[in-house]
Amino acid sequence: MAIKLIALDIDDTLLNSHGFMLQSTRDSLSQALAAGIKVVLCSGRPLAGVRPFLNELAIRPDQQYAITYNGSIIESGNGHIIAELGLTNEIYRQVDIYAHNYRLQYNVLDRNSVIYTSNQDVNRMTVVQAWENQAGLLIRKPDDLPAEFSIVKAVFVGETTVLDQHEAGIRMEFGANTYVVRTAANFLEIMNQQANKGRALAKLAESLSLNPAEILVFGDERNDLPMFDYAGQAVAMGNATAAVKQHATYVTASNDEDGIAKALTKLVFN
Repeated sequence: MAIKLIALDIDDTLLNSHGFMLQSTRDSLSQALAAGIKVVLCSGRPLAGVRPFLNELAIRPDQQYAITYNGSIIESGNGHIIAELGLTNEIYRQVDIYAHNYRLQYNVLDRNSVIYTSNQDVNRMTVVQAWENQAGLLIRKPDDLPAEFSIVKAVFVGETTVLDQHEAGIRMEFGANTYVVRTAANFLEIMNQQANKGRALAKLAESLSLNPAEILVFGDERNDLPMFDYAGQAVAMGNATAAVKQHATYVTASNDEDGIAKALTKLVFN
C-alpha cells in the first residue's frame, strides 16, 4: 500500500548530531511533499521549537500538522489545536515538591511553549531547551502562578548518571497517574497518562482517514516506540537505541549518514 504520511521525530532523527537538517533529508522530504505525502513532525518540543523545521521544509502551515510535547498536543502548523492532553496544577505541585525533596532539576511547559522552573540555579539542559524551542524561561514557584495554572508536561533534567539513579523512584512516584518516559539521556518526562506519540498519530490518522499501513515513521528513542507500534512501517535510525532497533521494521543509516534519504529511497521512492 502506498505511503500517504511520513511521521518523524526531530532530535537525532530529522536533525544530525550537530542539530541541523542534512541536505539529503531536506531534498527527500521535499520530494515526498511534492508527491502529496503528508510530513508530520513528532517531537517532545512545543510548536515554537518545531516551526523552524516546518519552515525549512517549506511545509504550508494550513495544510500540515505537528505532534508536539511527545503527543500531548496535536496541532496544525499555524497553531490550531486539534487535541490536547495536559496535567493538573496538583501534579505540577507534586513534581515541584519531589524535585525539591530530592534536589533534582526540573522544568514544566505550558501550551504557549513557555518553560517554568523553581530551580534558582537553572540546569544547563533547561537553558538548552529554552534556546532550542525559542521559548521563554521563567523562574517561578507554583505559588507565584494562578491556582488554575496547568501544564502540558514536566521534565526532570540533569546528567545521565543522576537521572539513572532517580528514574525508578520517579516512576514509582508518578507512574500510576501519568505517562513517564525517558526521552533522552538528560530528560525524563511526565505527561498525561493518555499522551504519547503513537496515540496522537493514531488520532491524527483517523481524522485524515488514513490507516496504519499508509504511514511510515522514523525515530531513535524510547518515546518513539508508541509510533513504531502503531505505524505500518517503522524505521529506526542507525544511531537509535537497541530497544528502538528491535521494534523497527527497518534500520537505516545514522542521522549523520543520510539515514532518512536512504530509507525513503528504498521504502517509498523505489
